[in-house]
Amino acid sequence: MPTLIEKNSVVRMHYTLKDNDGNVIDRSEKSKPLSYLHGAGNIIPGLEKALTGKGEGDSLQVKIEPTDGYGEVDPECIKIIEKSAFEGVETLEAGMTFEAKAPDGTSQQIIIKKVEGDNVTIDTNHPLAGIILNFDIDIVGVREATKEELDHGHTHDGHSH
Repeated sequence: MPTLIEKNSVVRMHYTLKDNDGNVIDRSEKSKPLSYLHGAGNIIPGLEKALTGKGEGDSLQVKIEPTDGYGEVDPECIKIIEKSAFEGVETLEAGMTFEAKAPDGTSQQIIIKKVEGDNVTIDTNHPLAGIILNFDIDIVGVREATKEELDHGHTHDGHSH
């Protein structure tokens, strides 16, 4: 009997992610499928829900609304700060991205939206916040996670500790 995707399954899949206009946002490499631990929060909730109960060899198309993806755009994450906060960076332009430490100690991506004089408008929303995500998925493998993978909260396909 084939293994179906459930909590604590290791899933290997190829995917193509497009926005609602059909523009490709991301895709897995042909020779290297994405591997994740189902139920560990390794992928967005809407995609995880859509994959539950599927099995190796299944193909599906999934449309994920922002609330089940990276969330809606939070206006409080768009701020104006002084250019001096970017110490050591000579040129600042809209579209540039930076990695910074969030107040809780995690890293967050900052996108420059606008530069006007000494003021820089930044956005700390996830770059895919507010976007409807369209996935084309081919499931190429499903197996039970090892104890070590469960302890670590992620798969060990493709890397070692």
